[in-house]
Amino acid sequence: MTSSRDIVFASVRRALGATGQEAPRRQEVADRIAGHPRGIIPARADLPPAQKIDLFKDMVRAADATLDHLASVADVPLAIATYLRERNLPPTILRGADPRLAALPWASAPNLDVWIGPSDGRQLAGLSHAFAGIAESGTVVMLSGPDNPSTLNLLPDHHLVVVEAADVAGDYETVWTRIRAAYGPGVLPRTVNWITGPSRSADIEQTLLLGAHGPRSLHVLLVGAAL
Repeated sequence: MTSSRDIVFASVRRALGATGQEAPRRQEVADRIAGHPRGIIPARADLPPAQKIDLFKDMVRAADATLDHLASVADVPLAIATYLRERNLPPTILRGADPRLAALPWASAPNLDVWIGPSDGRQLAGLSHAFAGIAESGTVVMLSGPDNPSTLNLLPDHHLVVVEAADVAGDYETVWTRIRAAYGPGVLPRTVNWITGPSRSADIEQTLLLGAHGPRSLHVLLVGAAL
């Protein structure tokens, strides 16, 4: 059967006078995919490492997220326990199987109950480890998979994300280059989520509603100093 997609593409080809099989056209597409052309990079993202971290922190907070800047990964469990306690939340958190999260000194927060796996929507707090942070917009970059299930990005009311300062880039294009280098040619994770602040919507009467289609709270645990 002919799908609506086929009909639309056929109409576009007729309008262009093309079949889609022309060698120059196919070569142009292949060259673009292979070349990974970079988009425009804002000048404000081209900063020395320390200023890049400062911009990232400012932009995270400007997007209505909260942030703790920790000296070491050893401080993460206690910071999580403190976050939950200050918001009168149960001392329970669900995390993915990321080995960096597994290696945290969880015994330093003995009252914290840590579970591992994807979210089924019943958990109030989820913990992920970001692949990177982006200074120009205060965005955290999450790669899907069992190490950091995408359900943790979307279902718990409170999403806590560990971001290492060394992984904070100035711009989006730099992070895409890192992802391609990490996965190899022609391979990408199933989903790359770019998260800037908590979920929100103002579709109804222009009234801002947090948690419209995801967590109502995003808390970034920035670890270490700029390199």
